[in-house]
Amino acid sequence: MDAKMIGSKIAGARKKINMSQAGLAEHVFVSPQAVGKWERGESMPDIITLNQLTKILDVDLNYFSETLSSLNNTREVEQEIPEVNSVTGSEQPQLLTNFSGNELAKTDFAGVIAHNLKFNGSNLRGSDFTGADLTFSSFLGSDVREANFQGANLTDCNLSATDLTGANFDQAILVRTKFYALELAGAKISNTKLTAVKLSKTDLRKTIFENCVFEGVDFDYSDLRGLSLDGQTFIGVLFHNAALNETTFKNAILKNVSFRSTFALTNKYYRAIKTICFEGATMDKLTYASLKGLGADLAQVNFV
Repeated sequence: MDAKMIGSKIAGARKKINMSQAGLAEHVFVSPQAVGKWERGESMPDIITLNQLTKILDVDLNYFSETLSSLNNTREVEQEIPEVNSVTGSEQPQLLTNFSGNELAKTDFAGVIAHNLKFNGSNLRGSDFTGADLTFSSFLGSDVREANFQGANLTDCNLSATDLTGANFDQAILVRTKFYALELAGAKISNTKLTAVKLSKTDLRKTIFENCVFEGVDFDYSDLRGLSLDGQTFIGVLFHNAALNETTFKNAILKNVSFRSTFALTNKYYRAIKTICFEGATMDKLTYASLKGLGADLAQVNFV
């Protein structure tokens, strides 16, 4: 694994599209100093960040193929021996659980009950997971555009560096589900309760949320600028380090919700908080006090 070679490739692709180190850093939620270290070969981004970089720098996976191969070495060895998992119900047959790297576009998985499935680097575009129980399954670096997860059980699932554009999560079971560095433009999450879900480094600006309850959810480093969260319920939710400019919480319910940055509170952060709309929102006194201290406009807020 040649860190200097990878750093040179990052720098070359970045300059080709006329992007600054600071601009690239903002896209992948790291500091400009971290990008500088990558380009000097002093450190390397992890595999998930490399997948992000291919989209941002407009290069394909082969651009970093040598590095991805090295980083995936452990995973590939693990995949040499197919895993077998019992499907719920003694009358059901044994199923292979490793579907990584497979061409599975528009495949019918509706109603399947199988845990610990692996869909890493797979094409699942338009596949149907309606009502499937996929507990503990993983989707890493896969194409899952326009897939249907309506009513699917995604408890303890890991979805990382995966394209979920236009995916449907209506009435999905989302408990401790991890969403990391995803593409969720046009994806719809509706009529569901998100419990202890973590949405990290994910662009949510074009994601559609309708009739949802967020309990113990962490929006760590995610981009929610201009997002409508009107009428939703938030309990014990963290918006730490999230981009919230022009986000709206009209008629939403907020209890024990934290908007604090874990870093220094800058003037830029205070200005962003002031752009959030809480018109008609209902919140507890502690959430109110926290937002008041950050200068939020709370003129039309109600108390629980």
